[in-house]
Amino acid sequence: MIPNKRTVFFMIIYLLESLTIIVQSSLIVAVLSREWVQVKRLSPVDMILISLGVCRFCLQWSSVLYNFCSYFNPDNELWYIGVIWEFTNTLIFWLTSLLAIVYCVKVSSFTYAIFLWLRWRILRLIPRLLLGSLMISCVTIIASAIRHHLKSQLTSMMQLPGNNTETETLKTFLEKYYASQHLAMLFIPFLLFLTATILLIASLSQHLRQIRHHNAGHSKSSMKVHATALKFFAFFLIYFTSYFLTIIISTKYILGYKSSWFWAWETIIYATVSIHLTSLMLSSSTLKKGLKVSCNGPKLPETLGTIRP
Repeated sequence: MIPNKRTVFFMIIYLLESLTIIVQSSLIVAVLSREWVQVKRLSPVDMILISLGVCRFCLQWSSVLYNFCSYFNPDNELWYIGVIWEFTNTLIFWLTSLLAIVYCVKVSSFTYAIFLWLRWRILRLIPRLLLGSLMISCVTIIASAIRHHLKSQLTSMMQLPGNNTETETLKTFLEKYYASQHLAMLFIPFLLFLTATILLIASLSQHLRQIRHHNAGHSKSSMKVHATALKFFAFFLIYFTSYFLTIIISTKYILGYKSSWFWAWETIIYATVSIHLTSLMLSSSTLKKGLKVSCNGPKLPETLGTIRP
């Protein structure tokens, strides 16, 4: 099939964005892995970032392979690539919610017992939480593999002569069940992310209002630090909420691969992903040092390191 000009345009933009995301993910993994080898340890945030980098790398490759192979060879069954995409996407949701929780615990000024306990235990809990996120995602991939196998069997049965009404009904039920199960698995980590980020923004806003009441000389610099952090987490909230909504829309209203609107939709999704990866790279002092980012860039690492409860 020969794509039209508009489809080719969106395909090229999507491919460039995908290559950018792959390079960004590779840099995150390479820099943090080198730091891990040299220092023999990583901060909780960097542990999550290196996991996110690996997931983003795998997800983007699976997305590129699945989209282009489905477009140019629609008769080929690529369920295994779709399963990889679902697995990495689910894991990314859990890792992002975990990153938000770590930021909330480390940066917020709450003095509740649960926050104080988590602040003390967070470094030891991170490896277990990462393993738990991986295990939950593995359960998801098993369910997806079973669904794809059943769908393939039903498709084969429908090609046989006879009344296929019951088979078609079962296939439709399977698709609706998958959509509900997939959204439920994503909604739980998204809810955790949403709660942690809103609590963090509320804490920073409250602390910023308290600083404004002081006339000390260091108040202006402290206000700037808090304002920068507030902007970052607000963008973090907007981005991930938008990404979650696009996943819902994509699951509920499936666009055909032959449509140029499908490629436009993919372009929008992965443009926000690339921007988000850039912000995450700038949020890690280890990554900024390794990538030699200029001192005139965003001061988020200093922000996260300066804010104290």
